[in-house]
Amino acid sequence: MSNYTIIVDPLSTGQEYAAAFREAGRLPVAVLSASEPPPAYTTSWHPEDFEHVHYFTGDVQALAEELRHYEPEYLVPGAESGVELCDRLIGLLAPGTGNVPELASARRDKWEMAQALAAAGVPRLRQFLTADPVEAERWLKENDLLGKRLVIKPPKSAAGDEVYVVFEDGDWRERFDRVLGRTNKMGLTNDAVLIQEYAEGTEYLVDTYSVDGKHALVDVCRYTKVGRGDKIGIYRRIDFLAEDDAEVQALWPYTRDVLDAVGIRVGCGHVEVMMTPDGPRLIEVAARPAGGGHQMVSDLATGDNHIKRTVAHRVRGEVRDGFDLVQHLRGIFVIAPREGYFSNREVFDDIESLKSFHWMKILYDEDAVVPETVDLFTCLAWVILIHSDPATLDADYHRVLDMESGIHITPSP
Repeated sequence: MSNYTIIVDPLSTGQEYAAAFREAGRLPVAVLSASEPPPAYTTSWHPEDFEHVHYFTGDVQALAEELRHYEPEYLVPGAESGVELCDRLIGLLAPGTGNVPELASARRDKWEMAQALAAAGVPRLRQFLTADPVEAERWLKENDLLGKRLVIKPPKSAAGDEVYVVFEDGDWRERFDRVLGRTNKMGLTNDAVLIQEYAEGTEYLVDTYSVDGKHALVDVCRYTKVGRGDKIGIYRRIDFLAEDDAEVQALWPYTRDVLDAVGIRVGCGHVEVMMTPDGPRLIEVAARPAGGGHQMVSDLATGDNHIKRTVAHRVRGEVRDGFDLVQHLRGIFVIAPREGYFSNREVFDDIESLKSFHWMKILYDEDAVVPETVDLFTCLAWVILIHSDPATLDADYHRVLDMESGIHITPSP
């Protein structure tokens, strides 16, 4: 038995793996998929938490040889940026302990996801990948989508980064040009653009853990998002649901089909699904823990999370089937209306008087310039409400929004 656990890109939520594996008696080893973490993850990189750190410089065989002396029994991806490299290293160092190798791209690239669903006969949204606006217009005409509401985004991004809505009869080419060629927050250049039909409905986050192809729920949340201009990925709140809720039962068979279609057999699944009038449709799926502080709130709501589930399985061989909702939780994302100095933090002075208040964190230092909130990366603060009475949660939620409406941001010079 190896005393080490190798984590590829232990960033964002994945930074929590180091302490969790160390507590379970394993020495954490970090592999970074580049010489520096992607821009979105810089502040979550803590090399001091690891026994050893290795860097990928382009030669996966050489990196595998560096890691071989740890005698790894498995490897774990910590963040979205490390999923593909982790798959390749598993194939070289611990074959058979990960997901289906032939479907690796379908677990990272949104276009390949859709192709995998089509091959498996799983219902999906219509979409098209191209770097050529002429091809894009031809596809839109052929599918009777020209002039309809659309979503335009990179094939590889995360947390709502560069996800735009094009409204009816809107200028889709302007958004297309805005995405194409730009370097996104994962540090990747958008060498093509994904055009997708717009999905109407309620969006859900479904977190899973799989062992030998058998999938189990870790938590399920209902998302509420808000649009501002042409940005649709602005998170407003999440509400945790119980496993026996009718909404969850309607989503779960489809989610299992998605996991099978993209070849997730072992480890974390993070699936975003829209329940449309035509049934559930995949927004995207990831083979890593949920990010954005989700591990903390999942643990509060269910007593468990992706990190705990991974360590229990990999170190102790423990497998759990499903989850329990131990308390009603609502997470609120506080939105900054513009860029500048957040100059009246006292607007939230009374927040601890709310009956359901549990925790709040403002994500920027007092003297920092805060960005305008356009995605999950740029939210101003998080608030967590917990209460047994849904009506109390609703009342306190609206009080938080009232406080948010009083935020004053002074433009930076």
